[in-house]
Amino acid sequence: MSRLALHGLRVLEVGTGPALAYAGKLFADFGAEVIKAEAPEGDAWRQMPPLMGGESALFAWLNTNKRSIVCRPSATDTAWLAQLARSCDVVLDARALTQGVGLLAQPVWAGAPGGHTPISVDITWFGESGPYAQFTGSEAVCRALSGAAQASGPLEGPPHLPHDVQTGIVAGLIAFSAAVGALIGQKDGSRRYTVSLHEAAFGTVEMEAGIVQDKRHPGRLGVNRFCATHPTGIFETADGWIGIFSHTLPQWITLCETLGRPEWARDPRFANGQLRMAHADEIDAWLIEAFRKETAAHWFQVLGAQKFPAVFVPTMQELLQQAVHRERGAFVPVSFGPRDGERTVEGPGVPLRLDTAGPLPGGRAPSLGEHDAHYRGAAPQRSPRRLTPAPRQRLPLEGIRIVDLTMGWAGPLASRTAADLGAEVIKVESTVYPDWWRGTNFTEEFYRDRLYEKNSNFNLLNRNKLGVTLDLTHPDGKSLLLQLVAGADAVIENYSAEVLPKLGLDYAALSAINERLVMVSMPAFGLHNVWSDTRAYGGTLEQASGLPLYTGHPDGPPAMTSYAYGDPTGGFNAGAALLLALWAQQRTGQGRHLNLSQVEAMLPNTAPYLLEQSAHGAVSPRENNRHPMHAPHGVYRCAGDDAWLLVSATGDAAWQSLCRVIGRPDLAADTTLAHAAGRRAAHDRLDDAIATWARTRDAHDAMHTLQHAGVAAGVVEAMADVLRDPHLRQRGFFQPVERAHVGSYLATTPYFRPGPDALPLRRVSPTLGEHTRDVLSRTLGVKPDRLDMLDALGITGTAARPKAAKASPDNTPHPTLDQKETR
Repeated sequence: MSRLALHGLRVLEVGTGPALAYAGKLFADFGAEVIKAEAPEGDAWRQMPPLMGGESALFAWLNTNKRSIVCRPSATDTAWLAQLARSCDVVLDARALTQGVGLLAQPVWAGAPGGHTPISVDITWFGESGPYAQFTGSEAVCRALSGAAQASGPLEGPPHLPHDVQTGIVAGLIAFSAAVGALIGQKDGSRRYTVSLHEAAFGTVEMEAGIVQDKRHPGRLGVNRFCATHPTGIFETADGWIGIFSHTLPQWITLCETLGRPEWARDPRFANGQLRMAHADEIDAWLIEAFRKETAAHWFQVLGAQKFPAVFVPTMQELLQQAVHRERGAFVPVSFGPRDGERTVEGPGVPLRLDTAGPLPGGRAPSLGEHDAHYRGAAPQRSPRRLTPAPRQRLPLEGIRIVDLTMGWAGPLASRTAADLGAEVIKVESTVYPDWWRGTNFTEEFYRDRLYEKNSNFNLLNRNKLGVTLDLTHPDGKSLLLQLVAGADAVIENYSAEVLPKLGLDYAALSAINERLVMVSMPAFGLHNVWSDTRAYGGTLEQASGLPLYTGHPDGPPAMTSYAYGDPTGGFNAGAALLLALWAQQRTGQGRHLNLSQVEAMLPNTAPYLLEQSAHGAVSPRENNRHPMHAPHGVYRCAGDDAWLLVSATGDAAWQSLCRVIGRPDLAADTTLAHAAGRRAAHDRLDDAIATWARTRDAHDAMHTLQHAGVAAGVVEAMADVLRDPHLRQRGFFQPVERAHVGSYLATTPYFRPGPDALPLRRVSPTLGEHTRDVLSRTLGVKPDRLDMLDALGITGTAARPKAAKASPDNTPHPTLDQKETR
């Protein structure tokens, strides 16, 4: 235990919900002493299916390796809990979810004697300010209002809503990251952060905010159809399901030639993703027939050999049997129940891998109040190390340098987390191979009009970073990178698994010049296994997790949640892993290489289904948009074009309020509907009643009417409307900024706040190579004449260029700087 990254820390967890529980789980599984304070009746999630012997396997998975205490609503217990909080390094507090944001003014340790103030992270539905701050929330309401639901599902609706735990896990990762960042900088930085589940849910679809700003968002296109590129889908084969993601023209050509339709490969009707989307029905009809001719194993092997993004879409039974995950230890035992009758199931392990520093390979969840006697004794007397604050408050990661070799969404999101917390993140690109989120349509216009500077997605993901260009295929570009790494604390990269070894820039090479270096690699299936070279997009990652088989409407096909769900999931996990490794480095001085699998990072989202498979040998059929505990719960059509409202009766009192609002006293008086179990049995009838009421009403008016009555409800907002959302605007979540080549655009702000205002946007995303001369001169002492020569040789630069432009006019190789001149 002493080798685990968070050993020696004490954490108090107060409140309920998967966001809180998952943040606490990350602390506990890395060795912290996590104390879960529960009400006398126990955390409500102790009743969340799947159940074994009346106990929740999902609750157990979320709470492995913690201690449970019972805190009663009395002055004595309140004082005891406050004293216990004073003994902790970190307090995770989600009481606002059930008691309202007003209690944030009174932290759990208030009133207890002692000078120590723990680091704290408060988890809320909508933050502590803004028009929605007092709303009755739920994970589904937050997802609906954030734009994370509207684009998923059948064209005619209703949109899809996934299991609550998925939003909770994202918010839990954000809360954990804020806490670990505060621990790293605890002498200088903020000691209290607030997380909004609403904004966290937005984080899963932030890409759509960029697409809307670029006026390219097509709206909901149907199941497994996103963002005007096709085919992206899941198809039944002769044995099993195959998931594909065809983004580029070469990939489309490969698919056509492999599946026996070579004449379509260069048919002008299918020349780009937008045109293929216009013929999606015709293409899908062909693919449905073609894929049924062979097994999923056949197609995975044949298409994978050609670097085409194709993966198995496994059932939970198949997922538990996949050797790649078994070899990585992706599934761990979870035990719960009384010690003399303990039950054990398998669940997903924590995907942040720090070798001997954790995580623990599974564990046991505590029974309610199991550790009361211990903590009502002398245990609360622990005194955390007190620090003398610095003369001025700084961002917690100031002074830490990270070399960022990532592209797209997942990797840049991970490094952005560190940048937001104050790290100096140096983003390395090439003038020939810039970040592909700048654009991949390499036309004359792309270079002439600098379209690579005008992609809003790139600009959203790369705030607070410095941008340099280096040609890593050139000896001098490689040498300069190695010099940057020598003075860095961390490197993060998301290249294909074979790229850095070919360049001689793998961890062995980098750690040889910096033995304390932390490095995060994040290929689809992790490094050093038979699937490591599998090509994948964010959508491919979701397919490979098996999640689509348990998402969507019962009479529909397996359904992906969004265009690239695996990207933000991988990014939030990699960001948390990077911070955790930096904390361990700070404590021990040791470097390490984190081998993150982005598919494995998706597996916690499957936890309800994976645990059910392990516990009962099967997974229950999909239930449309219904909830495993709350009833009624669904998405209902309102007046207007594609207008939808999420309504959820999250308790018996809310059910009575809902009946009053929709004018159904008969339902309120029906004793068979008094509790959730009875309402679930009558869900069809209740859906009809709510649908009748909603059908003629404006969705926003209906939401406010229900919220005023204390019923959880939220408009299923399109992303264009989210950008205009009055709550997010008033909170300053979106901030207008100016950037060269673009002018004004809306930037997002960090998902964790040290107070009512967002963390500062210190700089907008860098233009290509914008900071090369500054970084190389300031950090490496490179002189101006050598900087000029680097530009002349094409090793650095501020303008993108085609690959052929690298060569000198006579097509001879460029000389190295050592041959020409030294700095």
